[in-house]
Amino acid sequence: MTRATKTKFVREYPINASAKLLYPYLSSPSGLSQWFCDDAKINEDKIFNFIWDGRSHFAEMTGFRSNRSVRFLFLDDQKKHVPDASYIDFSIESSELTQEQFLKIVDYTDEDDVEELEELWDNLILNLRETVGG
Repeated sequence: MTRATKTKFVREYPINASAKLLYPYLSSPSGLSQWFCDDAKINEDKIFNFIWDGRSHFAEMTGFRSNRSVRFLFLDDQKKHVPDASYIDFSIESSELTQEQFLKIVDYTDEDDVEELEELWDNLILNLRETVGG
């Protein structure tokens, strides 16, 4: 069985919102469901369930720094860890020079069409900017 190679998609998007305002949209089910997925839930084991087009995608928040960054590691349908799992990192970064805020996205995924990924994230960030007013 040959394994699909993963794509590591990395982009920085300028965003006109403070880290304090932005962070809940990256780390909470209610915030994420406003721009990132159709719906998001979290169970008692702290496993996130991201719903797109009626399908569940389970992920664990494996790393976070309040008002700075969050990582979601995707699990299999039985909510178990898998080798070389897909993940998404959100990092809020600011430029010392310009005082501009950036949202850095790292999407480690099975999707190998970089143009499609770029279009997807461009649209998601557009939704996020509209939601936070930035």
